Amino acid sequence: MRLFSALFLVASLVAAPAFAKSRIKDIVEFEGVRENQLVGYGIVVGLNGTGDALRNAPFTKQTLEAMMERLGVNVRDANLNTKNVAAVMVTAKLPPFAAPGSQIDATVSALGDAKSLLGGTLLVTPLLGADGQAYAAAQGTVQTGSISAGGASGSTVLKGVPTAGRIAGGAIVEREIGFQLARMDQMRLTLRNPDFTTARRIADVINSNFPGSAIAENPTIVALRAPPGTNLISFMAQVENLSVEPDSPAKVVIDEVAGVIVMGDAVRVSTVAIQQGNLTITVREQPAVSQPGAFARVGETAVIPQSDVTVEEEKGKQFLTVKTGTSLSTLVAGLNALGVTPRDMISILQTIKAAGALQAEIEVM
Repeated sequence: MRLFSALFLVASLVAAPAFAKSRIKDIVEFEGVRENQLVGYGIVVGLNGTGDALRNAPFTKQTLEAMMERLGVNVRDANLNTKNVAAVMVTAKLPPFAAPGSQIDATVSALGDAKSLLGGTLLVTPLLGADGQAYAAAQGTVQTGSISAGGASGSTVLKGVPTAGRIAGGAIVEREIGFQLARMDQMRLTLRNPDFTTARRIADVINSNFPGSAIAENPTIVALRAPPGTNLISFMAQVENLSVEPDSPAKVVIDEVAGVIVMGDAVRVSTVAIQQGNLTITVREQPAVSQPGAFARVGETAVIPQSDVTVEEEKGKQFLTVKTGTSLSTLVAGLNALGVTPRDMISILQTIKAAGALQAEIEVM
């Protein structure tokens, strides 16, 4: 019932005519102003015997041999059997307008059969973009934030994931993205949740402050053009802080695994009657001992289970009548009055939808 109490409270707050507005910068993305994914292949050294087994990970052995050769050491014919190195994949996100020399975080993940990267050091690893060019280089001590311990009897204690970690500020940007925002005279806004009404409202609020500067091209794109004599960066700084009331479709999102239900304020229900009852079947097993007679020569003591089956059906609940146009808070209050569980509520909502009385889209996760 705690979930329903919280859901009812949230529904009551949402249903109130609060007319909450959001800044444009919080509901749109600016075309071209985005992060870029970087990836690289590297090697971690200095592990305490928890690295790759070179016989099982030939790529680690080849990488180690190639690295040693670049440093002037020939180990091609040597029988390498160290477990202090591990092959890893390194990933990072290049922020928009990151300048050369700035630092970004890097994520390191084991590629072979290493048991842990705790305490290891990542050697210089170039990080490549989707175009195959190197935009950053990563190096540093890997911090996993995990605990791993084992005993001689085979017992282990593991907390977290020791085969993945991060290097805070471990990647240095070597090249910046060629995106010249200052030279542009036009910018497009991309709505995170495409909607015709929201796109029109964004264009209207911008045009009310900067006449003729915005046009809604579709539910996703709003095109902007800076007023004559205005720098685009200065113009965008003013536009992104304008407030608009976003609209959203009526939708019910159901997570059947966790038993969570989220409904939007626009959800409406046509006239419908609801009745819900619970059927409980209880099976109790009680062991009974059967023994042969005192002077019987044949037979042995046996345990015989005895089953007691009872069926209980909840009664006495009346039909709940929901009138046309019922709001979210009224619907939740009515279902809550029936005393239904989250699982039952999911079934009820799906049944109302099947009856054509729920004027909303149901999305099951």
